[in-house]
Amino acid sequence: MKGADVLGASKSGTGKTAAYVLPLLHKLQKLVKKDSKVVRALIIVPTIELADQVSRSIVNFSKYLEIQTVKVQGGSKKIEQIARIKQGVDIVVATPGRLQDFINHKKITLEHVNTVILDEADTMLDLGFLTEIKAILKACPAQKQMMCFSATISQNIKKLAKEFLRDPAIVEVSNRRDVVNVIKHRAYKVDKKRKAELAAKLVKDLGVGQVLIFVNKKETANKLFEYFKAQEIWTSIIHGDIKRGGRAKALRLFKSGKSQVLIATDIAARGIDIPELPMVINYDLPKLTDDFTHRAGRTGRANHKGGVITLLTIDDYHPFSTIEKHLKLNIKREIMKGFEISDKQPRQARPRKKSLREKKGYIDYDKKRKFSHAVQKKKREEEKKRKKK
Repeated sequence: MKGADVLGASKSGTGKTAAYVLPLLHKLQKLVKKDSKVVRALIIVPTIELADQVSRSIVNFSKYLEIQTVKVQGGSKKIEQIARIKQGVDIVVATPGRLQDFINHKKITLEHVNTVILDEADTMLDLGFLTEIKAILKACPAQKQMMCFSATISQNIKKLAKEFLRDPAIVEVSNRRDVVNVIKHRAYKVDKKRKAELAAKLVKDLGVGQVLIFVNKKETANKLFEYFKAQEIWTSIIHGDIKRGGRAKALRLFKSGKSQVLIATDIAARGIDIPELPMVINYDLPKLTDDFTHRAGRTGRANHKGGVITLLTIDDYHPFSTIEKHLKLNIKREIMKGFEISDKQPRQARPRKKSLREKKGYIDYDKKRKFSHAVQKKKREEEKKRKKK
């Protein structure tokens, strides 16, 4: 409310949208004029789904105010969006690509904008939208309030804040461990060739109405979708190659309970908010801990119970241990009956048995080993000198 720049971080499902929309509406209601509207606030989001979610929240919150909101996003007709802008608008919720296109073709003017909000900023950086964001901010006045929101404050977010925000107030409500700490986690080891089979069995055995399955690649999503269809599991799918209408329909079917499973890639799933989602399955292990946190944050929202199951092939053992270490988790690796492992397992160093004297603390084994190595090295050097002579 003081107009300071803000860098905010909080886990998914805690109400970041309300946290910035409510003060924004409070500020705007004193400025907006019914008959001469100009764009005063700009909210930039990475995906169509998040644009839908944020604009829906603003419309609900501003029901009794003379404030107009419009979405500027890909996947919808430009002509309809341009018509809405011409009618007069106070807040624009936009994806970077479509908004930059409108600016370039002079379909929108941002010269009166006094508040700019970057939501899911980490995802926008992952998607390579930095150039578009720079161009958009150049079209806004130099004097404005900037707010940047993310699930976590990573090094990339700090760099972004340093470039665009002026001495921001940093509000970090929770760390990423909190996201996964209240959720029940399980992990199943499985052969690579039987992963789809195990995923289908888990969906059938869990007996829950909604399961969100995350994969790393669009090709994997398509293959798993076809496999589930063959198994007569009602399934929807969303990823970057599916058009706006198809993604909206898939989400609608899943939310209404007409499909039991939604298969999604990480980027497509940004902005998905499914109340009381009971289960998330990591079909593929994400590369980054933050992505694991984001996936887990789709369930267990608003204090409802949730569960996450992660499928592990031999290539996932070490990366999964790293994720556990970062999040201070200790998840038991299970093997489903009938899915015994046949893939060759990685070799593990056998723990050396300590002698009774070592257990009682008489011998510092590490010091003893270093001393032994030093002695052996000295002997080798002396032997070399002797041979030279």
